Amino acid sequence: MRKIILDLAVTLDGFIEGPNGEIDWISEDPDATFDNTFGELLSSIDTIFYGRKSYDLWGNFQPDENAPPMIQELYQAIHSKKKYVFSHTKTTMNDVPEILQQPGKDIWLYGGGQLITSFMNAGLVDVFRLAVFPVILGAGKPLFKDIQERVGLKLNEVKSSKMGVLMLNYDKVG
Repeated sequence: MRKIILDLAVTLDGFIEGPNGEIDWISEDPDATFDNTFGELLSSIDTIFYGRKSYDLWGNFQPDENAPPMIQELYQAIHSKKKYVFSHTKTTMNDVPEILQQPGKDIWLYGGGQLITSFMNAGLVDVFRLAVFPVILGAGKPLFKDIQERVGLKLNEVKSSKMGVLMLNYDKVG
């Protein structure tokens, strides 16, 4: 069966956004490619799950025409994936079991925060790939909020960049 992969950036103190929604702490670290780890993610998936707000911000984002070719190719790869937007009127959690049974590659759970919480509480996240950035915000939108049950994890891999970004790769156990 297809796996749901949570892959996103988080601060050392566990936030995915600052108090005003800012993500300026996510730097363009030239060494943060982690041997093409993000490219590996994109080649392992064919579907992306978005919350409505995240989709509105990033689901159709197009880089500036003067952006480096690598950025252009990255977004071309992202936009080639099938997208589901979760909301009260579109895709809902009730649709997930059927989607998981469809043939295909794994699924990237992009977010946002409310969608991550819903998937966590339904026990649907199989893989956690977290890029932990060396910054402490002290406040903002936490990655894990209102989680109802403990989730056991097995660490599969740790990579680090020269800038100090850690890529942590966990599988859910149990």
